[in-house]
Amino acid sequence: MDRTFFATMPLVRLVLTGLVFATALVGAPGEPINGSDVSDNSQQATALNATPLAGPHRPANVPEGYVITPFGYFHTSCLQSLSKGERLLADGKVQHANGSVNASVAVCGYPHYLRSGMAANTANARSSPEIDGWVESASITTGSADKSYGALIATWTVPSQPYRDDGQVLYLFPGFEDINGVQSILQPVLGWYQGRWTIASWNCCLNGIVTNSPAVAVTTGDKIYGSITNSCPPGTHACPAWSVLSVDLSTGDSTTLGNTPSNGQAFNWAFGGVLEAYYINSCDDYPSDRQLTFSQVTIFDQNLHPLATQKWSAGVDSSDTPQCGYGLTLMKRKITVAY
Repeated sequence: MDRTFFATMPLVRLVLTGLVFATALVGAPGEPINGSDVSDNSQQATALNATPLAGPHRPANVPEGYVITPFGYFHTSCLQSLSKGERLLADGKVQHANGSVNASVAVCGYPHYLRSGMAANTANARSSPEIDGWVESASITTGSADKSYGALIATWTVPSQPYRDDGQVLYLFPGFEDINGVQSILQPVLGWYQGRWTIASWNCCLNGIVTNSPAVAVTTGDKIYGSITNSCPPGTHACPAWSVLSVDLSTGDSTTLGNTPSNGQAFNWAFGGVLEAYYINSCDDYPSDRQLTFSQVTIFDQNLHPLATQKWSAGVDSSDTPQCGYGLTLMKRKITVAY
């Protein structure tokens, strides 16, 4: 399959858990979707906050003035929420919709903390995703230093509301990292906080800064499409620029990080589905569906050929409390996280 797949995905019918639905036309990141801008619905996006503030239930080590992200707790000054038409440049500066560029580079001057409250160093290599405090994850690696991935796509459905609202924060996403030393993490993310579901695209952590696209509100039952694609010719091992796209196929609304930098990474670590959760006091803090399935999960090699086999490794935090029946069902192109 060549790059034209991402430019003009045809109108198709996907069969998901016995239900057939027609997907919308999905254009290449940065190109129109159903005739609208990729970062459309700007009034709605600017009214939302993609990063909830860490409240009184945060771990004792986390100071005030921090927000909750899919990468842990970050100081508010270390968060960069882009507006419509803005993009993050390779040197860390932000280019605005009118073409002007910030004179200075945002650099984080505060430590960040993992979900457990442990202080973290974004420059340190990591041996497994569990260090992030992820509850469940399904991952795969290239197994070779000279091989990388060129793209990832997945679809999933916005689950029901949790039974209870205890101030919990939920993030569900696929993603790309470099297993040899994470400098940048790319993810299209479905989040739940403050009683609502949203989608946003994320890049962490150039200069220690977390960058996200404008948040877009979604509702239970909406079909979500997420993709991470490089902007280089097939065969490029470490592409410097990527696009992270989050689309609500049910409404046509979308939000993207276009040409976002990889910080010199070669993405050789792919996650087909991850559940990250904060402030879970009861199993009723999870959606009442009790599980979510990432479908049509497809990883492409650096030549942009879909992998013939995708043998996922499972990661489940057995020490997490409360224990809520956590478990993973892993198939070639379908990953179910249970809670």
